[in-house]
Amino acid sequence: MTRNRLFTIALVGIAALFFPMIFQDSYTRHLAILALIFAVIVSNWDLSLGFAGLFNFGHTTFFGVGVYTAAILAKTFEVNPWLAMIAGGLSAAVVAVIIAAPVAKLKGIYVVLVTFAFSQLALQLVLSQGQITGGAEGMVRIPSLRIGDYNFARDFKLGYYYTALGLTAISTTFLLLVARSPFGKSLRAVRDNEDYATARGISVARQRILVLVVSAIFTGIAGGFYAVYLRVASPEVFGFATLSLALSMVLIGGTGTIIGPIFAALVLTFVSEGMAGIRGFEEARFIVIAVTMIAILRIAPGGAIDLMSKAVSIGRPPPTDLKSKNT
Repeated sequence: MTRNRLFTIALVGIAALFFPMIFQDSYTRHLAILALIFAVIVSNWDLSLGFAGLFNFGHTTFFGVGVYTAAILAKTFEVNPWLAMIAGGLSAAVVAVIIAAPVAKLKGIYVVLVTFAFSQLALQLVLSQGQITGGAEGMVRIPSLRIGDYNFARDFKLGYYYTALGLTAISTTFLLLVARSPFGKSLRAVRDNEDYATARGISVARQRILVLVVSAIFTGIAGGFYAVYLRVASPEVFGFATLSLALSMVLIGGTGTIIGPIFAALVLTFVSEGMAGIRGFEEARFIVIAVTMIAILRIAPGGAIDLMSKAVSIGRPPPTDLKSKNT
């Protein structure tokens, strides 16, 4: 990771710490919390899509499973919401194993079709088991997060904001470590050339299963946090709107970067909600996001993070060739 990128990450981290001190109204903090939740979702999706090259269109299923696991445990079984959030990550990992089994040896469009079918299967399961999940109406009044007598909804959502920020920081650190590990390098080998990876003794099927499980854990925890934060679990989390928005964030930010999708999630959440408040843009905002995605990918296939890197490097002198300098 370059020095400029590390400096940018540090700068954004400091800004995030002081964000609630500057913006003290509930609505702005609410948008920031949603942006951080999406940042966790899309950065973990980038691990399987960008690093492993696995076109998993069922990633938001892990998020939805985390939402409903936490909701059912916290409301129906009165489990502590903190534990329910963690359980959301564990249940998402189990579902990842189930999804990975049939797609471990598939390629191309077949992976897309099978994983998307699983997301629709999960949606139909939620709708059909209304006595447990609330059906089409969903679940409401899910217990909120607390520490002792302190309710996190107080102080204009301050507790929820720092919880979301902490979750994003832990997830991002974990993903960056995974990306730089031998496991991350093996994923890139599978993505770039499966035959070469197999010749080097890397099991493509095993790596696909592992990357889906790893990417599902924090996605499921984010889903659990989403449920206890909004105190609602609805079938829309499995819908195409959630899927398309998350995919837009990954592609606009830049696949195979981890950081790019996070920045895209932070920006697009505020832009999308901002346009939703403008008359005539309630639905047109999705068209604007789609056009933006096409434009960025046309200009910079590596995404916005690649575009920013090129902009920063403009005007820099080219690296000096030591050999030519010595001669």
